[in-house]
Amino acid sequence: MWPFRSQRRDVVLERMPDQRFRLFAGRQHLAAMPYPLPKDMGEINRLDFQHFLLRTGLRGNYASPVQEPADILDVGCGSGRWAMEMAAHFPNARVVGLDLVPPPDDAVTIGQGLDARPANYVFTAGNILEGLPFADQSFDFVHQRLLITAIPSDRWLAVIQELVRVTRPGGWVELAECGVPQDGGPGYTGLWQSWIDFLAKRNVDFTVGAHTGQMLISGGLANVQQRALNFPMGDWGGRIGRASATDCLAVGKALRAGVIAQNIMTSDRYDALYTRAQQEFAQRQGRGILPFYVAYGQRA
Repeated sequence: MWPFRSQRRDVVLERMPDQRFRLFAGRQHLAAMPYPLPKDMGEINRLDFQHFLLRTGLRGNYASPVQEPADILDVGCGSGRWAMEMAAHFPNARVVGLDLVPPPDDAVTIGQGLDARPANYVFTAGNILEGLPFADQSFDFVHQRLLITAIPSDRWLAVIQELVRVTRPGGWVELAECGVPQDGGPGYTGLWQSWIDFLAKRNVDFTVGAHTGQMLISGGLANVQQRALNFPMGDWGGRIGRASATDCLAVGKALRAGVIAQNIMTSDRYDALYTRAQQEFAQRQGRGILPFYVAYGQRA
């Protein structure tokens, strides 16, 4: 027996809490950040589901007319699936996924058709609100998707300018953000309005998606184009409609505690709208849609 080895069996080593996160309503959230959605395995799974949905609607992973880019950046990469699929599509490119924190260690984060993480993909920790940790003109294609809930209203222009800064002349910047429901029932639209009101209290404009093209123009980009993809919401839209509704309801569950905590509405009212939205999505004759805007522009 080694004399220096402890024989005590009642000592328990406790892991120090990760100061980057806080628990709220049973979910792990980023601490001291405007982003209102959780940052845990449940949210990673939802983001992956949403990625497949958006790729189906867009019929691909990007809209920009990129041609054999050497360096690609995905800002707010989440699980990293988009970036890894781009790494597989452009095997000679360096693809960087940037987010505040990497996915959990037990998350299976590889893209469609991949059985391993591409060697040309790398994750980098960073915060677009604090500036990107890259030199000027580092990338041929800079992509940012679904950060609408994370960027305060008065920071959007600075964010666009930072994306442009790291883009090479002739390179492309692409944004993709959701819009506001159209032709939906009172449950769906009422639920969504509660999220708009909740985010407004955090200085976040949840209606800015339709203006992504104009923001790129304001950021100095040329050849700006914007597309609107209208996703059906509910059974009336077939498989993609059911998937869109599933994603919407998952967001509804994740934001419920925040809406109630900010006194936007009572828990009973929120739950009634949620149930009503479920019923609307189950109707075969529904009409509700959710626009999704994809805009891109070129650095001169």
